[in-house]
Amino acid sequence: MDKLNRALTIAGSDTSGGAGMQADLKTFEELGVYGMTALTCIVTMTPADWAHNVHPIGLDVVEEQLHTILDGIGVNAMKTGMLGSAALVELVANTIDKYKLQNVVIDPVMVCKGSTSVMVPEAAEAIKELLVKRCDIITPNTVEAAYLTGMAKVETIDEIKEAAKIIYDMGAKNVVIKGGERMDGAYAVDVFYDGKNFKEMAIKKLAEAYNHGAGCTYSAAITAGLANGLTMEAAVAQAKDFITAALKHSFVLNSFSGATNHTAYKKYGKE
Repeated sequence: MDKLNRALTIAGSDTSGGAGMQADLKTFEELGVYGMTALTCIVTMTPADWAHNVHPIGLDVVEEQLHTILDGIGVNAMKTGMLGSAALVELVANTIDKYKLQNVVIDPVMVCKGSTSVMVPEAAEAIKELLVKRCDIITPNTVEAAYLTGMAKVETIDEIKEAAKIIYDMGAKNVVIKGGERMDGAYAVDVFYDGKNFKEMAIKKLAEAYNHGAGCTYSAAITAGLANGLTMEAAVAQAKDFITAALKHSFVLNSFSGATNHTAYKKYGKE
């Protein structure tokens, strides 16, 4: 009988299906991992203008979900997504310590796509103080990297490398900073840093791609790789291939949004 490795995501629910725990579970499934969720909030969209509405889930209910999964089943890897309060971040930190969790992936969801302002400052500060030093890898974009490091901006390759070093020195065992569409030039470059070496991963910017949920998908793919026993470098490389395929084959949902295609990596492979 097959036995799948197991992964946990502590994240919000995106009702539209493109990001959050929906993206995480789709990614886990595509990469052969059994996924479980501890929901932190439910995000709905107003059909008239696609405005986002966040409905937090009580801290006691989040704790019950974690108790179900970690005492009742167990996991090989875990990741975080949207953590909307400092108290929730503290719960996650305490949970990592209590269960001595391994393969901890922190996706520091601090800013909305297309924005440069932090959504919940007290939660962002708690992530900086409590989760960076507890993670096996952290996956900020350039805006989040600037917040974590206190740098005025993180835009160039040299600035990304400087930020990665600072975040590593803050306690993260590995860092991958996503250059993405915010970078100047024709290429989007991610930089992976393990404390010794830098690895640059560049793809040509995809003008027509829909990137809603891309960050969640990327970090979920890393989590799945680690759950399956890959080295950190191999898990990051596989995740880069996975999200690249998902972006190349992304598709429109409605007049406001599109989604990454989580089936593309398995269907089309590395292109």
